[in-house]
Amino acid sequence: MTGGAAADRTPSVAVKIFSAGSAGCVADLVTFPLDTAKVRLQVQGESGLSPKGQRAGHRYRGVFGTIYTLVKAEGPASLYSGLVAGLHRQTCFASVRIGLYDSMKELYSGGTQHAGILPRLLAGCTTGAMAVAFAQPTDVVKVRFQAQSRLPESSAKRYSGTLEAYRTIARDEGLRGLWKGCLPNVARNAIVNCSELVTYDIIKELILKYGLMTDNMPCHFTAGFAAGFCTTVVASPVDVVKTRYMNSVPGQYSSAVHCALTMQFKEGPTAFYKGFMPSFLRLGSWNIVMFVSFEQIKRLVVRLQRSCEASPGPA
Repeated sequence: MTGGAAADRTPSVAVKIFSAGSAGCVADLVTFPLDTAKVRLQVQGESGLSPKGQRAGHRYRGVFGTIYTLVKAEGPASLYSGLVAGLHRQTCFASVRIGLYDSMKELYSGGTQHAGILPRLLAGCTTGAMAVAFAQPTDVVKVRFQAQSRLPESSAKRYSGTLEAYRTIARDEGLRGLWKGCLPNVARNAIVNCSELVTYDIIKELILKYGLMTDNMPCHFTAGFAAGFCTTVVASPVDVVKTRYMNSVPGQYSSAVHCALTMQFKEGPTAFYKGFMPSFLRLGSWNIVMFVSFEQIKRLVVRLQRSCEASPGPA
């Protein structure tokens, strides 16, 4: 993901980390309603069968139907439930997994300019796992907020605020509660990171190599869209299990594997692709916004640095 305008110098690691975190927050602000719809679709039906042995009715149908239902029943603000935790997550998560990708790629490739596929995959797995170490509690709180209004309307919401959610989970479930689903999240983010970053990296490199586009927004848009599609296909099953397990009450599932087996036996294999369309709409749009923002913020910061260095100091 290196490269840039000829006049720009190579961004430092600090610039990449800052740009990645900022771009992740911009992408979340734009695409959060789609992410909320995805979570609602993923968790519905996990209660299994009704007392009469019939499949419980589904409240949400399709991404846009889910968004319409949420706005009608809970108000527009429900689409951004958990946004604060989501921004916390991106500040920690995107900064590490995207900002450090090029450095890890260079490390695994021995410092060569053109890395092969294996160093790219290793870099994606490494930074994805590192990011989970920083951002797991924020991910748990975000998922809980996005899913909480699926509770019966007569019940009180699980959490009234972001900080209160962190405190309540730590008090009632211990530190393990804040790190619930860490292993499936590591697996998911290793897959997502490899799919997103490696796909974007390779497609952008090929576009530039064959002169199909210059290193500007159309190139970043195309590579970002391809990265979003590939990531959705590969990561959806792990993402659904992660969401179900993180959102579960204590004792509902003994492990992420138990969660996956319960889904398979009670709901069938299609349960692993619940919310696929909102996942694709969200990941596709998220990757486009994030990578375009990342490239532009990175260039802007570098140009500001150059401008400050070129400006005369005080007499």
